[in-house]
Amino acid sequence: MRLLLSLLFAVSYTPLVQAQVPVQVQVQGQRPELPKLEVAVNRIEIDGQKMYEVDATGTVAAPLPKVWKILTNYERMADFVPDMESCKVLSRSGNEVTIEQFGVARFLFMTRAIHLVVRATEQPMSSIDIALVSGDMKHYESHWELIPVPETGGTRVVYSGRLMPNFYVPGILGANMVRGDIERMMGAVLARIDRREDGR
Repeated sequence: MRLLLSLLFAVSYTPLVQAQVPVQVQVQGQRPELPKLEVAVNRIEIDGQKMYEVDATGTVAAPLPKVWKILTNYERMADFVPDMESCKVLSRSGNEVTIEQFGVARFLFMTRAIHLVVRATEQPMSSIDIALVSGDMKHYESHWELIPVPETGGTRVVYSGRLMPNFYVPGILGANMVRGDIERMMGAVLARIDRREDGR
């Protein structure tokens, strides 16, 4: 499941499962303490189909231009996003980018290769919307929003999305797995954003 949530780069519904878990984000430097990573997962039903709705928020010390540069450098995503093996830009037209991604989804004792083609629509220095073009998902959409934090000079990173794997995932267990995968993915992204350029 981990890759399904890591792949990048969100109607009414009835929530079945919700979980919120704060995770400490380690930050370099002497800036004020930043809010912890918060993750929520709902298992929802739309038009008779069950899917997972996810929301995650974290704040980094890095300024908005650095955050934007890292999140839109798609071909480097595999360097730090868990279980993503490759990420390739297939085409770019204006603010739309078509991206091909390969990776591995791990579910209990099984390992499954995953291939997705997604379309990223960029609003510079503001947001990125991801939509599924084709691949190993029944449904996948996500939204990244970047909000400057003037008090610290940092950036608030907000991620939301809805996804439906094309293979069976048990209800409550699936929600817990999705929550854990989002924590790992967001933790890795935030850690990369706040990494000092000298590597320390």
